[in-house]
Amino acid sequence: MLSSNPGAEAEMQSTEEAAALTPETELKFGDIELEPGPLVAVMMGSESDMPAMRAAVEELQERGISHETTVVSAHRDPEQVREYARAARSRGIKVIIAGAGMAAALPGVVASHTDLPVIGVPIRSDDAVSGGLDALLSIAQAPPGVPVACVAVNGARNAAILATRILFA
Repeated sequence: MLSSNPGAEAEMQSTEEAAALTPETELKFGDIELEPGPLVAVMMGSESDMPAMRAAVEELQERGISHETTVVSAHRDPEQVREYARAARSRGIKVIIAGAGMAAALPGVVASHTDLPVIGVPIRSDDAVSGGLDALLSIAQAPPGVPVACVAVNGARNAAILATRILFA
């Protein structure tokens, strides 16, 4: 309980022991009506991104969060990316996780075509000069009006945890 007396030392009490947030404890924080379709879209620019993005899929599965996975390139298939992003809400999607390496355009392009939250996952690439820094900066430096959350390089698991927190906020 916090004291309203400014001269008194503030004392805080907790109703539960402090512990790491697990899927079980996070699900207690809020209620959400889970719809039958996928709530989270996991996107990647190339099949070669799947090893890095698999952690997001596994984390969503562990938490019992329905999701869909798609591979679509912002550079090779920009119209398909646009259509996917614009239709996501109508399919019941609430959060989009988009992983990309190298120029990492996918998260920003997706965010420019939807008002849903987009979480970008920069993916390390052996072909990149900077080992993932280029992807990180590309996602983190999205222009004004195109908000993209950004996790660490190869941070797909954290992206799934963040998506879950957004769902239950």
